[in-house]
Amino acid sequence: MVFEGRDKEVFRRILRNQETFTGVRIVTYCLMSNHFHLLLEVPDRETLPPLDEEGLLAVLPLLYDRETVDGIKQELELARSSGDETWHQEILSWYERRRGDLSIFLKEVKLRVSLYMNKRLGRTGTLWEGRFKSVLVEDGEQALLTVAAYIDLNPIRAGIVDHPEDYRWCGYAEAVKGGKSGQRARAGLGRMLADALADPDCRNDWRITQARYRMFLYDEGREIRAAPELGQEGRKGFSEKEVDAVLDRQGRIPFAPALRQRVRYFCDGAVLGTVDFVNAVFEREQTLRKRFGEKRSSGARRMRGADWGELRVMRDLRKDVSES
Repeated sequence: MVFEGRDKEVFRRILRNQETFTGVRIVTYCLMSNHFHLLLEVPDRETLPPLDEEGLLAVLPLLYDRETVDGIKQELELARSSGDETWHQEILSWYERRRGDLSIFLKEVKLRVSLYMNKRLGRTGTLWEGRFKSVLVEDGEQALLTVAAYIDLNPIRAGIVDHPEDYRWCGYAEAVKGGKSGQRARAGLGRMLADALADPDCRNDWRITQARYRMFLYDEGREIRAAPELGQEGRKGFSEKEVDAVLDRQGRIPFAPALRQRVRYFCDGAVLGTVDFVNAVFEREQTLRKRFGEKRSSGARRMRGADWGELRVMRDLRKDVSES
């Protein structure tokens, strides 16, 4: 077991940085203790916007330290000031060729994770056993959903957690968590379900995406009991009772799990209660202290992530809600 929690956080940041630079999009992922799984959408390179100097300098800090970025910036300035357009274009083309390329995406990810782990563990040499294995996946319902579920169910099969949203380092859990980091995970799953189910609403409405994908995850993740007499191996997963409960709720997350996932509402929400209560506190605070901007006319804000009934909070934590 190599990767600890802090390592997986760095791993995920490396993945997202490479996604931004290369244009190879992460649909979902799972980072385990000694391996990882990715479902990637590789774009047609012709569809990527051309990489100009401004765009290159914007993404270089995701890949290199300040000294390296400054060196590349100086080289670009020299090329431009010399009037040698060929030289300037060659620099841009070198980075352009690295975009939209699956092999380069994974090579860079594995290299950067290796450098980080070697430094942390005080070791040298190869970290990975061999080259990555890849499968071309058809963009249809059965293939896409099956592969995505296989990836997000890894922690369940390994017996690490009881529910996929409880494992922090997979695409589904990151999407459920929400916040700024979760938006990209939601976008990946939304694009995938929009294509797999031919439903454009999944691309723009996380509530629809999360409910439909959650139902598929639990249905696909049913526990299989071993039957040696039939040559059938067992498989960890959800009980029939758990699956039925998710299907009966149409994929909506019940109240108790939502409390775990949205615990910051009860620390940072400022005020918690009914619409009338929150608005009354808001009006009092505005009158006495002018704590909020003049454009804000009401205090009550809906909580995200579950069906909270009539409960509201004062602060909208859309960008910051996370697990505790």
